[in-house]
Amino acid sequence: MEQGGKMAHGWAARDASGLLSPYSFSRRVQGDDDVTIKVLFCGICHTDLHIIKNEWGNAMYPVVPGHEVVGVVTDVGHGVSKFKAGDTVGVGYFVDSCRSCESCSTGHENYCPDLVLSSNGVDHHHHDGGASASATTKGGFSDVLVVSQDFVVRVPESLPPDGAAPLLCAGVTVYSPMVQYALNGPGKHLGVVGLGGLGHLAVKFGKAFGMTVTVISSSPAKREEALGRLGADAFLVSHDASQMKAAAATMDGIIDTVSAGHQIVPLLALLKPMGQMVVVGAPSTPLELPAYAIITGGKRVAGNGVGSVADCQAMLDFAAEHGVTADTEVVPMDYVNTAIERLEKNDVRYRFVVDVAGSQMDTVA
Repeated sequence: MEQGGKMAHGWAARDASGLLSPYSFSRRVQGDDDVTIKVLFCGICHTDLHIIKNEWGNAMYPVVPGHEVVGVVTDVGHGVSKFKAGDTVGVGYFVDSCRSCESCSTGHENYCPDLVLSSNGVDHHHHDGGASASATTKGGFSDVLVVSQDFVVRVPESLPPDGAAPLLCAGVTVYSPMVQYALNGPGKHLGVVGLGGLGHLAVKFGKAFGMTVTVISSSPAKREEALGRLGADAFLVSHDASQMKAAAATMDGIIDTVSAGHQIVPLLALLKPMGQMVVVGAPSTPLELPAYAIITGGKRVAGNGVGSVADCQAMLDFAAEHGVTADTEVVPMDYVNTAIERLEKNDVRYRFVVDVAGSQMDTVA
């Protein structure tokens, strides 16, 4: 990193074991366009798990994970007009983009081919010397971030910071396609596949939009949770053929949040003709999609990757207006390895959030 940047204390993985331990490093020097943020809370996402264990083959160790960050602005560069010290802000999955491609020019910078991820990304814009040098971005499992104002969002005062943190990735990942594909109309019927970090927020947003929401899960034990506490209207057990048959052709759209391999043909059968399925979970095995499953009924399958900065701001404002927050288990940083083990077993309702500001960041692991 450039010399003279703020010293940061975080936790990092050094190898594919994914084991995290204390790690100190220096942040880049705050530029004219930058906001310096004291991190309060950071959510733990399945993506963090894939990266620290190098399951996608692109880990650049040491990796400081974390891209669901809520914090407080402590300082701003001379050119910053959007934020001031004391503002509560959020940083999500990415911290920069090329700013000139078609995606960036049309407000879809989340699909920029040169997107700079918040963690384990390559930060071309802030090299540490040579013209070709670049720094690896380090995420929110640390006490301070330095981010361009254009990639920071305002967190409304009415949202609790711990419950708002997972909205920065999990929340916008389900909210954005619901708006894009008009799966946000009152009275429309939405299916939500999987009741985890993303799924429980899809249920909450669906109900806030005034929709009829059906949860589709392989775990019958989640029925009471879905209907009672989260307010879904119906619950389908995905491997119960009679339940699935009874619900055939009833849904306007489906948000599929499952990150393990699963069959999608039975899910497509739930859609009305010309219905829309959006895949937001990322299984490591390919989806099996026979042509008949979409030709019959003219059904559509799309993917969605988080959302733009504007989507993220709109989602936070909507969440504040309707009281939507993630259900969290807040943990200290020195519990993070246990939290990741539990996340692998889906043993969390529904999102771990690290209390970064309340943790001794440089404690020996």
